[in-house]
Amino acid sequence: MKKVLLSLVTVIFFATSFYTLDSRKNTKPETPTIKTSLPIHKTSNSSVDNSAEIYSSISFENSKTLNPEVFEKAFLGFSNLKKAGKLPEESNLISIVDFSLSSTQKRLWVIDLEKKVVLFNSLVAHGKNTGEEFAQKFSNTESSYQSSLGFYITESTYNGSNGYSLKLLGMDAGYNDAALQRAIVMHGADYVSEDFIKSQKRIGRSWGCPAVPRALAEPIINTIKGKNLLFIYYPDEQYLSKSEWLKKSQTI
Repeated sequence: MKKVLLSLVTVIFFATSFYTLDSRKNTKPETPTIKTSLPIHKTSNSSVDNSAEIYSSISFENSKTLNPEVFEKAFLGFSNLKKAGKLPEESNLISIVDFSLSSTQKRLWVIDLEKKVVLFNSLVAHGKNTGEEFAQKFSNTESSYQSSLGFYITESTYNGSNGYSLKLLGMDAGYNDAALQRAIVMHGADYVSEDFIKSQKRIGRSWGCPAVPRALAEPIINTIKGKNLLFIYYPDEQYLSKSEWLKKSQTI
């Protein structure tokens, strides 16, 4: 009986030994999982990609939402002007006027691109010969009393007949480069107000200057003065196709 049991144990031992060997032979070793703490960076190859990413991160919670296509154009010009050395590298403010909107709407935005916040959203006037409620006609000619489209770089301040004012250097040849000569500046005006809108169904109009509410003139001007960008937009196909600052081939 003992011999039978011993034989049986021996058979079971060899059988299980072969099974273990075969199992090891057919089992693939697990690939170790490598953990990394390196950050993932999204790279962007164009100003359009950059502007879309930045725009999506800007909070418009307490302001009117800016048209993303207008922001894209403003950011493209901002990038090209930096590349050309017209704006300092540390500049992170961009001011945008959308003259496609009614003058009864807050169509000026001052945006901090670094903090992704809207610092100001305000009413802003167009020139008396540019239109009534809506802007329609633009000029770079002195005494035209019309607004001028394009990119501006903010300069120094002064106190003049319209009070505290900000000089603007027009960067688009043939469209706004006569701004200093024409005294196209940012200043405050009493006719840029909600009360004026209630009585006239529009705000008052300037002689071509982007005038803002009197109470906001000083804080806005002090924020954007000294080599920052102002972009005055209107869907004028001729301007949009000719401005050198809107050429995508110049993007960084």
